[in-house]
Formats: sequence, structure tokens, C-alpha cells
Amino acid sequence: MIRVTICDDEQKQRNELRRVVERSLQLKGLEYQLQEFENGEALLAGLSAVSIDILFMDIEMGQLNGMETARLLRKHAPETLLIFVTSHPDYVFQGYEVKALNYILKPYKEQKILEVLDSALAELSEEAEQSFSVKHKGSQKRLLLRDIRYFWSERRKIHVQTEEETFTFYGKLNEIEEEMPECFIRIHNRYLVNINFVDEVSSEHVLCTGQMLPLSRTHKQTLQVAFAKLLLE
Repeated sequence: MIRVTICDDEQKQRNELRRVVERSLQLKGLEYQLQEFENGEALLAGLSAVSIDILFMDIEMGQLNGMETARLLRKHAPETLLIFVTSHPDYVFQGYEVKALNYILKPYKEQKILEVLDSALAELSEEAEQSFSVKHKGSQKRLLLRDIRYFWSERRKIHVQTEEETFTFYGKLNEIEEEMPECFIRIHNRYLVNINFVDEVSSEHVLCTGQMLPLSRTHKQTLQVAFAKLLLE
């Protein structure tokens, strides 16, 4: 799921940008969610409830302009791919301060929108292969896959264990398993482990970086085969 947000105080501009972006995502067959905000204040207020992969944001807006909004955004969502929309090219150079990926000048040229969108999707795809994004304590965190020891579920909550910290968010373990590379192996209906951190496999347990995790009969053979291959490498 790619989460795209458009923040612009002009409805007509939002509609035009949305039309081009949605058509491109649909033609690519990508699953997406697109939302709109009419000012920076509303965008920042909604950060606790939503995560943003790609953000198209107007610079010239109301009391809180796009640049000021971006500075505050970066405190909670440092990994969001930010694309500025502006009528004044002079603002473009300020984008480096908030790590903007690109910019689009008004009036819109459809080809430019498509080029910038493709660039963002390519970067998002590359990052997705190497990391996992979670919402934790009101902030969006991007964890490197190589640092994740295991996932485990507790009712509607998912916990991600790294070397130093545990991150918690709402989700389904089955959906996470589908997104993960082959090194993440299901060992139990509540546990998904990174095989690279497995030290020992017994009949009923898995030792993963010092933690004893349960191993179900259903997943035992798959894990044993994967662990045997790891030992032979």
C-alpha cells in the first residue's frame, strides 16, 4: 500500500494533481491510498493517525506555509518523500533544508508530475526492500530489515524486536509476512523471525539472539530446512 498525500489550500490545484497521480498509480496497478489536506495545520494534526510515503505540498499556504510545515513534519516523519509544489522557483533551494526529494512548478505540466512521481516510487521501492516502516508513539519509524530480530503478535498489536528496542504498532502478522524477504521465517502463529539471528533450533523452541521463542509443529520443518541452509553457507 502506497500512501500519498496532497496538501494545498486551493481545491482546484488539489483536484488537478490528484487526477494525474491517481491515473498513473492505477495504470501501474499499484495499491494506494490518497488523502488531501487544505493547510499545514490540518496535515500536522493528522500525523498521529496516518503515515505518509509520498507528500505533495504547496509552499504558499495560509498562516503556516509549506516550508514551516515541512520543518515540523520532519520531527515526526523523517522518511516521508517530500515533493514541493510552488509558483515561485526561488523557493526551490530552501527545500534542501528539509530534505525535499523534488519540486513541481505551477501551472502544472502533466509530464513533470509523472516524472517526479516515478522518481518517488523508485526510491520508495528501493527503501521498501531494505527497511520496514512502523508508526510508534506518534512518529513514523523506518527500521532496517537487517536490524530486525523478529516480529511477534499480541491480539491486534505487533511488536518488532531489534537489538536495542521494541517497537509496537497495530497490524496483522500474516500481512507483514507477505512483505518480508525469504530470510524471515514463520515459526509460530504469533512469531516471525529473521533466520540470520537464529542460534539454535530444538524440538519446541528457537533460540534467537538469546531469546527462547516457541516453535510450532506446523512450521518446524520449514524452519529446520532454512536453518540447515544457513549453516552450510
